[in-house]
Amino acid sequence: MIARKPTTTPSETSALAAMSQIRQPLWIFDIDRSRVHWANTSAMEIWSATSLEELKARDMAKDMSAAVRNRLLQYQDDFESQPGTSFCETWTLYPANQPRSLQVLFSGYRLADGRMAMLCESLGVHHADPDNLRSAEALTYTSVMITLYHADGYALYRNPASRAAAPESGLVHRQRFLFPSEYDELVTNVERSGEGRVVTKIRTSRGDRWHELTARKCRDAVTGHVAWLVSEVDVNDLKTSEARAQYLAHHDTLTGLPNRSSVARRFQERLAEIDRRGGRATLVHIDLDHFKNVNDTLGHAVGDELLVHVASRLRQVLRGEDLLARLGGDEFLVLAAGTEGGDHAATLADSLMGALAPTTFVGDTHVRVTPTMGISLFPRDGRDIETLMRHADMAMFRAKTNGRNGVAFFTSDLDEKIRSRVKLENDLRVAIDEGQFEVHYQPRVDSRTNQVCGAESLVRWNHPRRGMVLPGEFIAVCEESGLIGTLGAFVLEQAARQQSAWKAQGHDLAISVNLSPRQLADPRLIETIEEIVARTECDPRRLELEITESVLLGNDDKTTHLLKALRAMGFSISIDDFGTGYSNLAYLEKYPIDGLKIDRAFVAALDRASPIADLIVTMCQMLKLKTVAEGVETDEQLRWLREKGCYEYQGFLFSPAVPAKTFERFLKPPTITVVERA
Repeated sequence: MIARKPTTTPSETSALAAMSQIRQPLWIFDIDRSRVHWANTSAMEIWSATSLEELKARDMAKDMSAAVRNRLLQYQDDFESQPGTSFCETWTLYPANQPRSLQVLFSGYRLADGRMAMLCESLGVHHADPDNLRSAEALTYTSVMITLYHADGYALYRNPASRAAAPESGLVHRQRFLFPSEYDELVTNVERSGEGRVVTKIRTSRGDRWHELTARKCRDAVTGHVAWLVSEVDVNDLKTSEARAQYLAHHDTLTGLPNRSSVARRFQERLAEIDRRGGRATLVHIDLDHFKNVNDTLGHAVGDELLVHVASRLRQVLRGEDLLARLGGDEFLVLAAGTEGGDHAATLADSLMGALAPTTFVGDTHVRVTPTMGISLFPRDGRDIETLMRHADMAMFRAKTNGRNGVAFFTSDLDEKIRSRVKLENDLRVAIDEGQFEVHYQPRVDSRTNQVCGAESLVRWNHPRRGMVLPGEFIAVCEESGLIGTLGAFVLEQAARQQSAWKAQGHDLAISVNLSPRQLADPRLIETIEEIVARTECDPRRLELEITESVLLGNDDKTTHLLKALRAMGFSISIDDFGTGYSNLAYLEKYPIDGLKIDRAFVAALDRASPIADLIVTMCQMLKLKTVAEGVETDEQLRWLREKGCYEYQGFLFSPAVPAKTFERFLKPPTITVVERA
């Protein structure tokens, strides 16, 4: 058998027998087990118990709140640490679910097994008014920490929540503040107006936490001395959430870098610091070239992973005091202190370019992106971050127009150029809205008969002040601003209507229309073209869509599917300006191509480039592709083309692009066959 430690010792049994004779209600409460250990007859009446055994069997924990449980544990700690300690408080018991308020004296009681219990002595029924009873209950149950401090800062009273939060009993009020200046501010406000409030970090039993404190000057009801009544609310979770929200508001969630909204403050503060030392700085605006192609072909998950790699590589070449931010999309911003002049800036740009040069393995693919960078210098190009960013952006635009994958520095003449470009873009938007564009047609001619066999549709801008503006002045801006989609659809629809109109007049002409890379990337392109065909009732088989070689770069299944879909609708596909780009002959077999145009540069320099033009013509003949020569201006050029078997051309030798009505002068009247009746 297992020997059990007796629940009572002979001396305890004797003591309990003596206490049983006392008429005043007494009971012993086992704090650990939340049960009455013993009670005299008067106490059993208070508890509405039929017997001691029945009272001892009650599990008080079932209806005990967390606040009461914590208060009892505080008593237990005090009884252990301070022998002889007792507390007199008003408690409300709930025997048979009926409230009974008592004035109770609590003191420690050691059980036979050594655990600390609590001797409870009822001093009588408490007859306070309901408000006082409820306020006493509220002080016990509330999570608000209520403390009455002596003017010297030591605690006179703490409610249970305050006791639970107090780090150690010997700590005076000032010592709980992590920032003494905030305690001084609180004291000043209380002394001036009788009340003060502060949100600050406080030393607690749970560590340093944010508390909202409200302090009021009052008097101690026991001594009458001046005292402070302080209520505290733990706002640590709220402050943590605010800090997290603040972080998210000013940082990019993907890379962890500061975002655009934080640049104005952090970068300006850094500039001010550099300026105070009389230093110089370099601001670099970085844009990843053709990053959209990565998202479109490999997916946004791969694109996001690539951006994380880019951010990491940029960090590696920057110093600790340099700032790096992600402005959004594929744009980054670097601010680095440096020496006067552009030497440091050039060295920094080389380091950044070198960091991004190697290919990156993301997903299951090796990806390489090239950066275009614009640089402005502090204080030469501006003294505030907004001006420097604007100038770095202008320089980046210059680098893009120079072919991308490069670096450009801001110069004073850029400002006027950018203003002119912005004005041009605004004018283009107005031109589209007001219908200032029109389509001209350049004849395509049979080199053997010199008869018109087709036309290329070319857009012109009929500017209200400048007159007719050629596309070389505005197409690039339309591409970069996104206006090319609207303008391209307009040109295609005009060409389709013209093809339908000429066909109705008996002229069966093939009309070619240029599609820009941005149009081809539009997911609604097929839908747009279908709508144009339906509205114009044109014959797609007599419309030729011209694309540039750059569209065919890489192994892009989306481009293949798109071109096949256009071919299935009846359109023919031709490569424009062949020979000036990548000129990969594999394109001609891989993609559904019907023909190509020899660029005017080869035609204009036949004396030097005739072998290349000869090769292109021969290759097209072998692949059975239709060949058209552009830019034919002399009889000698025409004669050479005719001899080589290139039987279609366009150029000033015959006619520039002209309005549709002028073009019709080149057309022969349709042949009318008269059938005589027998």
